[in-house]
Amino acid sequence: MGYSGKKERITPVCLECGDKIRYGRADRKFCSDDCKSRYNYSKTKVSGAIHRRVMKQLSRNYSILADLLDSDVDSADLLGLVSMGFTPSAVTSYCRRGCHDEYCCFDIKYIMTGSRVYSISKIFD
Repeated sequence: MGYSGKKERITPVCLECGDKIRYGRADRKFCSDDCKSRYNYSKTKVSGAIHRRVMKQLSRNYSILADLLDSDVDSADLLGLVSMGFTPSAVTSYCRRGCHDEYCCFDIKYIMTGSRVYSISKIFD
């Protein structure tokens, strides 16, 4: 009936070092705990770096906007803000209100045009 009695096992390869995995379950992905740890560390290292960079930009934006609010300034030139370190693309939310684009950086909202940021205010007072 075509039954040979012996099945050939496909040898899996370690995702980290590329060595063949000679023992264990057939769906095993790593040859050792060290390889598993190195693989997962390198994977989270990249995503962690992106997260830290975005949070740094958001924090800088928040600090700049909060300083403007403390100085009772409710509008500013966008180029001036950018020169202070403001990143226009780093926002926590965006909403279209009528003919304006309203942005938020945590609890500070503002309206941004191509050359100006105005109506800077706190959402929760």
